[in-house]
Amino acid sequence: MTTTTAPPPAVRTARKRRRTSVEQQGWFFVGPFAIVFALVFLAPLAYALYLSFFREQIVGGNAFVGIENYATAFTDPKLWDGFVRVLLFLLVQVPIMLILALGAALAIDSARLHAAGFYRIVIFLPYAVPAVVAVLMWGYIYGDQFGLAGNINDLLGAQVLRPFLPEWMMVSIGNIVTWQFVGYNMLIFYSSLKTIPGELYEAASLDGAGAWRTILSIKIPALRGSIVIATIFSIIGSFQLFNEPNILKPLAPNTITTFFTPNMYAYNLSFAGQQYNYAATVAIIMGVITALIAYVVQLRGSRQEMR
Repeated sequence: MTTTTAPPPAVRTARKRRRTSVEQQGWFFVGPFAIVFALVFLAPLAYALYLSFFREQIVGGNAFVGIENYATAFTDPKLWDGFVRVLLFLLVQVPIMLILALGAALAIDSARLHAAGFYRIVIFLPYAVPAVVAVLMWGYIYGDQFGLAGNINDLLGAQVLRPFLPEWMMVSIGNIVTWQFVGYNMLIFYSSLKTIPGELYEAASLDGAGAWRTILSIKIPALRGSIVIATIFSIIGSFQLFNEPNILKPLAPNTITTFFTPNMYAYNLSFAGQQYNYAATVAIIMGVITALIAYVVQLRGSRQEMR
């Protein structure tokens, strides 16, 4: 039978002081980030939530209205028209973009592509172009009266290319977003491919696995986590769609409305309509919806990875 004796009080005091000192050092390193995080993220979020419970009225000024702004938003056809538009954009554009990025990453990693480094830089280069510059450039290309599309129409003698028509507007924006972010997602996938141990490839080769079997059995499973991350980033980006339609609006004023996307709607409510409280409400609702969808995607991806 063994007995344990408690350490002397002096030892306990020394351990407690050491633990306190370590905790203080930890807060010393975490503190700057925590302060910046609170100032640039938590404080604006709390203020937007605060604004969403008030409404500017002709009589009484800024008055507390509870959840009336949220009730109005849930029956606002302009908000949900923009939401459905970006949701359809997400369901079509994101899979196309991720498939292209995945194909590019697999091709560069295959060791069968000559000058792989050159192609990696070329594919990633559009992401390095500032977003505003990229949209302005594509806006000129899309111009059916002055740009490349207009030159092609003049050559053919008919108005064949009309990228700014309502039925083609989302396709045109999707093309810009895909051009910009394929390289970004390709780099995520390519980085994950480089972490796969070489022993797995050697074992697959000894088992007689070909290129396609290696991709399906080794590379794609190894990329599952990266695919989930890229999907979540793309979902967030889709619901935040703003730059492209807002910059293209002067070129297609009859197609792109002030509520073309939820972000554009919130922006115009705030800066053009001076409806700051309702704009904050729209932003909070879209933030919650985006977070819920991203969480569901992450949860499903985690479950599949555990299998």
